[in-house]
Amino acid sequence: MWRQMLPALRMTLVFTVLTGLIYPGIVTGLCQMLFPNQANGSLIYKDGRVVGSALIGQNFTKPEYFQPRPSAAGNGYDATASSGSNLGPTSQKLVDRVKASADKFHKENPNFSGIIPTDLLTASGSGLDPHLSPESADAQVERIAQARGASPQEIRSLVAQLTEARDLGFLGEPRVNVLKLNQALDAKFPRK
Repeated sequence: MWRQMLPALRMTLVFTVLTGLIYPGIVTGLCQMLFPNQANGSLIYKDGRVVGSALIGQNFTKPEYFQPRPSAAGNGYDATASSGSNLGPTSQKLVDRVKASADKFHKENPNFSGIIPTDLLTASGSGLDPHLSPESADAQVERIAQARGASPQEIRSLVAQLTEARDLGFLGEPRVNVLKLNQALDAKFPRK
């Protein structure tokens, strides 16, 4: 019996060390050397302290800030409760939430007369998406320009500067990171 068990125990020990210690150690070391910002959570700092991550959305509610898309994660952008709503197109709960989001948007942006971009009404798959489409940012420009005492053209220019292109030129959609955009607003157009 031990003759059969000993090789199995040795193999278990070898693979535990190999896949549980050596491989993760090498991958962690390579990531820290090649991609240190991403390996450490893509954290964003202001005045030496962490204000968020470029990968996880935050809720902004003040009129002088760009507001993100709705979140289905817990009580809004709760990273410990990341998930989609799993509500289907025939769900009355989804219809009611989208109507409530549209009403809230119209109340906060009374000068906007176009069609509300979809990502301002629907949550992302994770509920933590930190990005908006350029169209969603543009829909909020008038409100922010008024609250900041800036011209809409100045705000649009800032949005254009911070718009990220498609990855590798063809993956994904153009997008704007809401946290980075709001930080740039604070730096360039301080609140009244």
